[in-house]
Amino acid sequence: MPTISFQTLSDPGFINMAEESCHKLKKLQAMAKVDMRPVDGVQCPTFEKVQRCLQPFCLSKKQLEHVRDLILDDMERGLKKDPPKKSTLKMLPTYVRSTPDGSESGEFLVLDLGGGKFRILKVKLESCHRAEMQSEIYAIPEEIMIGTGQQLFDHVAECLGHFLHQRNLKKTILPLGFTFSFPCVQSKLDKSVLISWTKGFHCSGVEGKDVVQLLKDAIHRRGDYKVDVVAIVNDTVGTMMSCGYQDHSCEVGLIVGTGSNVCYMEEIGNIESVEGDEGKMCINVEWGALGDDGELSDIQTEFDHQVDITSITHGKQCFDKMVSGMYMGEIVRMVLIKLASQGLLFNGVTSPALLTKRCFQTRDLSAIEDDHTGLDAARQILSLLGLKPSEQDCLMVQCVCGAVSARSASLCAAGLAAVATRILQNRQDPKGSVVVGVDGSVYKMHPKFSAHLQLALKDLAPGCQVKFLLSEDGSGKGTAVVTAVAQRLATQRLRINEVLAPFNLSLEKLKEIQGRMRMEMDIGLRKQTQPTASVKMLPTYVRATPNGTERGDFIALDLGGTNFRVLFVHVGKKEEGGVQIVSKSFSLAQEVIQGTGVELFDHIVDCITEFQEENDLRGRRLPLGFTFSFPCRQTSLDQGILITWTKGFSASGCVGEDVVRLLREAAIRKGNSDLMVVALVNDTVGTMMSCGYDDPACEIGLIVGTGTNACYMEEMKNIEVLEGSDGLMCVNMEWGAFGDNGCLENIISDFDRDVDQFSINPGKQKYEKMISGMYLGEIVRQILIVLTKSGILFGGKISERLKTRDIFPTKFLSLIESDTLGLVQVRSILTDLGLRSTCDDTVLVKEVCTIVSKRAAQMCAAGIAAVVEKIRENRGLDNLKTTVGVDGTLYKLHPHFAVNVQETVKILAPQCDVTFLRSDDGSGKGAALITAVACRIAGAEARAA
Repeated sequence: MPTISFQTLSDPGFINMAEESCHKLKKLQAMAKVDMRPVDGVQCPTFEKVQRCLQPFCLSKKQLEHVRDLILDDMERGLKKDPPKKSTLKMLPTYVRSTPDGSESGEFLVLDLGGGKFRILKVKLESCHRAEMQSEIYAIPEEIMIGTGQQLFDHVAECLGHFLHQRNLKKTILPLGFTFSFPCVQSKLDKSVLISWTKGFHCSGVEGKDVVQLLKDAIHRRGDYKVDVVAIVNDTVGTMMSCGYQDHSCEVGLIVGTGSNVCYMEEIGNIESVEGDEGKMCINVEWGALGDDGELSDIQTEFDHQVDITSITHGKQCFDKMVSGMYMGEIVRMVLIKLASQGLLFNGVTSPALLTKRCFQTRDLSAIEDDHTGLDAARQILSLLGLKPSEQDCLMVQCVCGAVSARSASLCAAGLAAVATRILQNRQDPKGSVVVGVDGSVYKMHPKFSAHLQLALKDLAPGCQVKFLLSEDGSGKGTAVVTAVAQRLATQRLRINEVLAPFNLSLEKLKEIQGRMRMEMDIGLRKQTQPTASVKMLPTYVRATPNGTERGDFIALDLGGTNFRVLFVHVGKKEEGGVQIVSKSFSLAQEVIQGTGVELFDHIVDCITEFQEENDLRGRRLPLGFTFSFPCRQTSLDQGILITWTKGFSASGCVGEDVVRLLREAAIRKGNSDLMVVALVNDTVGTMMSCGYDDPACEIGLIVGTGTNACYMEEMKNIEVLEGSDGLMCVNMEWGAFGDNGCLENIISDFDRDVDQFSINPGKQKYEKMISGMYLGEIVRQILIVLTKSGILFGGKISERLKTRDIFPTKFLSLIESDTLGLVQVRSILTDLGLRSTCDDTVLVKEVCTIVSKRAAQMCAAGIAAVVEKIRENRGLDNLKTTVGVDGTLYKLHPHFAVNVQETVKILAPQCDVTFLRSDDGSGKGAALITAVACRIAGAEARAA
């Protein structure tokens, strides 16, 4: 006797799924008499004919993997605006951007329209995950289902009025969520255009229209009540959100009922039809149309084709017709008719009832496949269809039902495996866990469907831990949750906007800052007002930029932070290598920078001596340029009086003293007679000179790093504190103190005031504290604390680390705002700070970082715009073409800072064509070039004398 051999039996993991059918067919084999009639010229027993008929429903692991991969590919193409090949999956954005966080509460109305009956619910959500629901079911007559759209929505509006009247709610305007379980294109949470009807609906004048507006119009025509339609929701989304109310990690919704569909949370950056690239959005996959392009033809059976031909959506919803409850019973009916026609069932006799479309329902499959009562149910159902089934017939029908439902479960598993794989790829976690909310009569009522689905899923998504949550009233409760989440987010957004409002600088505000900077520049240049000016406008005695003829060897020093550098710089012909540099950095300990001036400068000379010895420079008395990046009042090129320490320095005995003299005295104490200090250089001036070597048009220097400052070439006639009116001189603006006189009080936020209050120099350097890298991270930290206290971030829980000042360095802003860094990596940064963040938290943290850094860039740009406009007006030009040399870690390393500066300058100074040139080792190279220029000018003057 031949052995029964289903295709699936050779695949590990699928044995159990075919085991039952195999067992039943063996039982049939034992009961059946051998039928010797030939089939295709071959003598075949009855069970072999049954096996042949059912074989196409038994999909192999390889076939299901192909379906999974096909869905994955279609998902990817469906997310693109213009894919090379159109996807059969709609991949519709739902504008649901957040899953529940557990705080949702309130009273809501839900209208659930998705079949021949619809429901209206009043849902009360409580923050302890409880939901109280009152509902009524209303029928939709068949003539309305295939009538006009106006008839349909007028009927819905009438039933809604009846529901509200019964509960005395007609005068209460409640938020309403609209569950509309048909394929739609959404452009907002409350705007959704129907693509096509399914599930037996065919109302005219609805396809291509916004169904929310049609509902509002119908309610308006009645005029006896009002509702606030907040959200339109697909039933799959409702299922996900309903389960997400219980388990916040749920991010997939699956429906297997009359129809079948799935939704999941996708990264917004992957959804090309939606603006923005941060956070997640729920995608309604609409997988029912998979295969409408013929891609599933190799697994479709003759019975699938028969069902399709007789449906009202011929040629459409191919996958849905192989999976969902609306069609499974009809497929079984077609198989039974064929087996009967071959004499394999009911002694070859059919009945008028069996030949009637839809006489066999999917609920009949569920009853027949029950292990305990299935045979009795089969006998009863078949008898009601006018048939006289034998025990063998009942077993045979059980086998047919099992093959059809197992195939449906397997195909659902293939689709769900694709979704799970997509989510884990987005997370970059191939073996993570996925929580799926499930609803639908087939999944809930069929005795074996869920077990078949989960068994197949283990093989099709290996390594992925999938947890299923059964939805309780998903479309009702879930839609209420979507509405509640939308209200929560809207309320939170108002608070977020309120907190961040001071950082959104209008064009008017930026022009105001530009004008005030210009005013302070003029005050700093005047002799009478300069001593009290906030922008000091210090003459540097640098009278020229490089002209390309500078030559020689020089020593350069660079002191501006906790790392001190010594450089040997050779300036030669550009064609022979130009400027060549050898350098070494030395760390300055806290006890040195905060000790005495003698200790600081002695240490500096020790570092210079060490560098000279390592590079065989002892005994060579080379010109030296000293980059000293602190506010100084220069009285000559080689003399500068320290006005105040910044950047954490506080060495005693230095403020009010000539720092060049302090360096020379330390050299004498240490016995180093090789130092010949020619120029004292601010790092901003060094940056300008360094870039000026490469671009002669460079006449502005800008630093935006730990601190910020600018310099530029000013007309001598405008510098009243110096004698002479011919030529140009570089002015060190020391603009960090802009605003110390109160002129920026309407710009400064409470966060800025907090940062200032707890700084080592409260009340000073206010402009710098709004711009520079030393302070931006602390501003962000203060904002995060306020948003957390408001319950918007991190579940309202502030970690101890977040309470620590300066724990959020500005480099975090650069990392978090990086276009190449995913939200997973951003969350890891927050985790290191002891913050348990959701995707929504991560997106908001990025928004905060972005707005703080953008304000800093725009304020910096307002300062530069004031400078370039002054140069243009100095020269009486209609248009100015100039270059700004720039240095500093914030400008160079932050992903968007430089672009924001440049774009804002264009807006604020439209008559100036400004090029921004990044400095290469500006402070060291620039100091050497200033020294070289000074030597060149001194040599020329000596020759002239």
